Amino acid sequence: MHGSETQLFRRAHDRASVEKLALRYRTWDRWGIGDQLGAGNRITPERIAAAARNVRRGAVFSLALALDRTGPMRGGGPRVNPQHVMLRTPHDPIPGRDDNGLQRAADDAVYMPLQCSTQWDAFCHIFYDGVTYGGRGFDSVTTLDGAGYNSITTLGDRGLGRGVLLDMARHRGKDYLVPGEAIQAEDLAACAERQQVDVREGDIVLVRTGHLEYRRQAGNWGDYAGGPAPGLGVGAAEFLCERGVAAVASDTWGLEAMPFETPDLMSPLHIVLLVNAGIYIGEMWDVAELAADCAADGVYEFFLVAQPLMVTGSTGSPLNPLAIK
Repeated sequence: MHGSETQLFRRAHDRASVEKLALRYRTWDRWGIGDQLGAGNRITPERIAAAARNVRRGAVFSLALALDRTGPMRGGGPRVNPQHVMLRTPHDPIPGRDDNGLQRAADDAVYMPLQCSTQWDAFCHIFYDGVTYGGRGFDSVTTLDGAGYNSITTLGDRGLGRGVLLDMARHRGKDYLVPGEAIQAEDLAACAERQQVDVREGDIVLVRTGHLEYRRQAGNWGDYAGGPAPGLGVGAAEFLCERGVAAVASDTWGLEAMPFETPDLMSPLHIVLLVNAGIYIGEMWDVAELAADCAADGVYEFFLVAQPLMVTGSTGSPLNPLAIK
């Protein structure tokens, strides 16, 4: 831990205060009984068309980490780095053909947890007090079929629109925020004001802490996956929910400041955003190059394309988000 609690912008929260926020911002059935898209409903055709008009230079920034064995999953648990294997190389004859090597082929496969790299969290990724978004219970996710409700595939045709980068590291005059450093609603508002960018209904908000860049400069992932990290504080929910954003993503493993501000709850902001407000969460997005470009031209809005893979019943998805300016 670096610095004092005051310097880390942390606030005291507990289960009661988180539940109060969750109920205040709950959107269950706002867009119809049984709705599974949540804040994705705010990404309308009109807003997509308006967002596309942000493309002026045709500059494209990939925000994805590489999918390979050198990724950030270093600890125990079910999440491991992608395992890429070759099923056939050009050295292997094609079965049933004897053409003296005239034609050959290559095929491969990958095993990977769907949340081991740059990703979206689905609503059904988190349950609280027995339910996930819309009040769906544990039985909505099964071993055989995965998520029967609230899968990330519901975002399949809505994971695009106006993206806004809030560069909190630069805003605070740092290369990177330190582990445990929290970002509250007023911090996001002040950053947006300094950058002269509005956060609007239906936006996908990206928050840069610099933590991914710090680990990259260190030459190893260390405890990036699951260890202490800067990130959003519980209070950030007020900024995001009151502006009606569709999603929020960051360059850290878990979006939230860790250790959590709640001694009696794990991932309190996930409870507010995913389970109740229906706001999608993106993690491990590599925004460094995009942030440098935004700082250079002073433009912090862009067209963002970030569709999940359409894996039936999936509780999250890897993706290659593209910011286009």
